[in-house]
Amino acid sequence: MVPRSDHPSRPSPSSALLDSPLSREPEAGPMQRQLHDRLKRAVLDGSLAPGSRLPGSRALAEALGISRNTVTATYEHLAAEGYVRPDRQGTRVTELSSLAPSKRERAGKQPGTPATAQRLAKIAPSFSRADTGAALRPGVPALSHFPLAAWRRSLDRAIRSGGSLALSYGDPLGEPALRSAIARHLSVTRGVRCEARQVVIAEGAQEAISLCVRLLANPGDTGWVEDPGYRGAKAAMHAGDMRIVPMRVDAEGLCVSERDWRKHPPRLVYTTPSHQYPVGSVLSIARRLELIAQARRHGAWIVEDDYDSEYRHTGEPIVAMKGLVDDAPVLYIGSFSKTMFPSLRLGFLVLPERLVSAVQTPLEEMLRGGHRYEQLAMADFIESGQFSRHLGRMRRLYRDRQQALRLALEKHFKVPHEIDGGHCGMHLTVRLPERFDDRKIAAEALRHRIAPTPLSAFAMRPMPSDNGLVLGYGNTPGELFEPLASRLSRLARAAERGSA
Repeated sequence: MVPRSDHPSRPSPSSALLDSPLSREPEAGPMQRQLHDRLKRAVLDGSLAPGSRLPGSRALAEALGISRNTVTATYEHLAAEGYVRPDRQGTRVTELSSLAPSKRERAGKQPGTPATAQRLAKIAPSFSRADTGAALRPGVPALSHFPLAAWRRSLDRAIRSGGSLALSYGDPLGEPALRSAIARHLSVTRGVRCEARQVVIAEGAQEAISLCVRLLANPGDTGWVEDPGYRGAKAAMHAGDMRIVPMRVDAEGLCVSERDWRKHPPRLVYTTPSHQYPVGSVLSIARRLELIAQARRHGAWIVEDDYDSEYRHTGEPIVAMKGLVDDAPVLYIGSFSKTMFPSLRLGFLVLPERLVSAVQTPLEEMLRGGHRYEQLAMADFIESGQFSRHLGRMRRLYRDRQQALRLALEKHFKVPHEIDGGHCGMHLTVRLPERFDDRKIAAEALRHRIAPTPLSAFAMRPMPSDNGLVLGYGNTPGELFEPLASRLSRLARAAERGSA
């Protein structure tokens, strides 16, 4: 005889189980799991009332035609989780908060968007999430040209040298070998004079920017960003509850007046001086020195994002701002996403000397040393000379692809346009007359697996001149440029405002 529940108005504790027999089909899972899940659901939805007594293990086993050991093990598991509690009189259901909605809640309006931090509403979505293989997508390097065999050898050496010890936590600021290798590389290639202890390893440039915000800015502080400019910098500042002021860029880079410093003095100034993203201008030496001088005067910090200056196509590389003046208030950011491959998720932040001791302890508490084999392999890749050789090959490849794209646009893109940039990096910006809707063109191009980004999507305060397409040529073979340019030309004509 199966014992009844202490609450006669409710179904007996075993009835919910008996009404729908436990399945013996293989896909239903082990019998113990089925019984556990059914009893758990009955407790959570109120079918088994708080305080009600469950049937004895022998009685329930006989009623369900299963092993008593299965029932006993299930009861023990439920008791361990807190759904039931054993006492002298048997096993009773624990008093739990009801998850079932009340009649009033069921009759009322269904809840809308969950409440989140207000700052999230300020973070705009990217224009598209096109896959990496889509043609002309900006920011993606030539993945098929990456020297996988050489990288595998560096990984093998890193695993042998690191051994099982590298499976544990590492230095929160990054592997010493990689920090030293980066410091030496920057001194030779970018004119950045720094010690290894000034280098902090991050998960890409985006985390490095977020670190700058967390270390140096308070909620409500003002941050300047380039307009149009990199969306990730705006997202990082919004996440830090900063007040963002967009600053226009022109042919000489970031435009800042004396009035700007008086009206809304910044705590952080984000800039891409060697190759402005996305329009490609270079911040002139006069503006660089003035920006450094004003930042010192107003107690501001400059965040220099040197995202792809390794790929300079004409003349010598542009020297980084970080190397212009001793102890400049400049935090230098670099990434291996463009020079190696995006999924590596390795970037770095170079701190000014006077900041190191002030942020050492916070950084050690905020960060955890990880990706140790990858960091050790990256150090080996740099020190062995493979990194420099890879950069040389990619520089030649991107120079050829950029020239091929220019020729294809000249020959097949039958729409009035101007080309910005081209002296560096892996993208060109094609400015279009306002009557050609850049967002509409880009959205239609995605249907053909072509992924340019509309220039207007980079601007916080779009102007008529912020209309065009940002075309990435890094991961698109040169032989495809002519048909792609022809296709984009047709799409642009179809998207012309006022056309039939």
